[in-house]
Amino acid sequence: MFIDSVYAMGGAPVQGGGGAFSAFVPLILIFVIFYFLLIRPQQKKQKDHRKMIDSLKKGDEVVTSGGIHGSIAKVKDDIVHLEVSEQIKLRVSRSAIAMIKKKSE
Repeated sequence: MFIDSVYAMGGAPVQGGGGAFSAFVPLILIFVIFYFLLIRPQQKKQKDHRKMIDSLKKGDEVVTSGGIHGSIAKVKDDIVHLEVSEQIKLRVSRSAIAMIKKKSE
């Protein structure tokens, strides 16, 4: 009679401990996978971009994130003066530089 009422209340009794840790193992594995596949490569990419931006100097040919091609005429703090044509210079934020096409000598 007692056994019938246990099954009627929700199933068999729980066996042993350790259920709490084993429930978190899949979550820990998912975090580790996300770290190595998403977070770590993104941090490396940001570090490389910061290094590239810090190395900008006069004469470098660059491309902005908006697609403007030009050569650096002057570098000042967070502003880069970009020469896109003769007598045409643009002031661009340093962080807007996407890549360096050709380094100056």
